[in-house]
Amino acid sequence: MPHPTVIPMLTYADGSAAMDWLINAFGFTEAERWLDDDGRLSHGELLAGDGRVMLAELASYQGPTAHRAHCPASDVWLSTPWVIDGVLVYVPDVRKHFERASAAGAGLLSGIEAEEYGTLYRAEDLEGHRWMFMQA
Repeated sequence: MPHPTVIPMLTYADGSAAMDWLINAFGFTEAERWLDDDGRLSHGELLAGDGRVMLAELASYQGPTAHRAHCPASDVWLSTPWVIDGVLVYVPDVRKHFERASAAGAGLLSGIEAEEYGTLYRAEDLEGHRWMFMQA
């Protein structure tokens, strides 16, 4: 399978839990999951249409939600509803996607918004990484 031109690479404190959550909440499909000898995610790949996201776990890593708890500067920029250092994913039906993410407990940063370039919503995952889902 040819690789997309750009592949986001995200780090999580608990990579396996993140993969499971992203599959359940955002509808990604698991392509790869490699665990190290300690059971931590050393490499994971999720598919969304013809797109791909890579994930890994780092024991000392703090996701955005954990980091903002003790960092006033990140708390300020994470208090906005905008996608900061996030990932944009095109989906075929943004309303159904929104309902799925909402039911799975995604941190919704916006409702569904109609813009001249598409219909979209913004959400945070279980560790606070930000995502925008859009239907063109």
